[in-house]
Amino acid sequence: MPANYPLRICVFLALAAMTIVGPNPTLAAADSAPPPPPRLKVVATISIIGDWASIVGGNDIELKTMVGPDSDPHEYEPVPSDVIFVSQANLILQNGIALESWLDKLVTSAQSKAMRVVVTDGIEIRHVRAPGEQRPNGKDDDRDPHAWQSVKNAATMVANIRDALANADPAHAADYKARAEAYIKQLDELDAWVIVQIKSIPPAHRKLVTSHDAFGYFGERYGMDISRSALESVTTEAADPSARQIADVVEQIKASGVPVIFLENIQNRKLIDQIAAEAKVKVGPPLYSDALGKPGTDGETYVKMIRYNVQTLVKALGQ
Repeated sequence: MPANYPLRICVFLALAAMTIVGPNPTLAAADSAPPPPPRLKVVATISIIGDWASIVGGNDIELKTMVGPDSDPHEYEPVPSDVIFVSQANLILQNGIALESWLDKLVTSAQSKAMRVVVTDGIEIRHVRAPGEQRPNGKDDDRDPHAWQSVKNAATMVANIRDALANADPAHAADYKARAEAYIKQLDELDAWVIVQIKSIPPAHRKLVTSHDAFGYFGERYGMDISRSALESVTTEAADPSARQIADVVEQIKASGVPVIFLENIQNRKLIDQIAAEAKVKVGPPLYSDALGKPGTDGETYVKMIRYNVQTLVKALGQ
């Protein structure tokens, strides 16, 4: 083409050539390709299970976690968005062991057809009270739901999540299994690390007094005495405890000989400070018990949560 052709003529000829050749067959095929299948809709009841599900499920699932960071799953009240997602869910991952007392009603209200999977299946359940002994707030179920405080149990729970996702979505089963295998290896290493760290605390100091009975599995797995004081009863009551109740707690703490007591990330520390002052003990930094921490905190993931708790205990009790 001569160099002095006007630009508009060159553009016209180019467009004409494209029209003669016709549409790009590759683009046409792409336009007619079927859309990708919808992702598996998964509900996790608590933030810890949600963390595991997000790791194992990756981008192959659409995940909704109901009880979020720094929130108490025992007292949770579902919101309308929970009902909507549960009604559409394919799979519900729950802790079980009487933790999510609100879940049955929610599933019924949502008319959900989702498969429900109890991720603690296969774990030896710990009992927290003697037969006939009543729990705080009149709760008579003596099973301890806080199985995740043992990292060994966590590995079992992750394996249950892996199997649930693979069964519900066979097309991505290999991906779920690969991600779970890598993460369980990480948990095995974490479990071994916790054992070594707790052994660094002098035996006489391996006592843990907290405002919530959530660390029993931790104590059994890693060799710590989880003192069963009345501290939980006065910090979980709806009404303010009496002066007599507080005095009893103070005397129990003094008798235990612990230098530090702990509260959890889901609780207010005002009453704990009062009790600690009267018992002449320190209040340690909050421990993560029933929920992960918010993004950006030391407890934003399960692995970070365990590491933070252990490092906090070693620092406070290791002297």
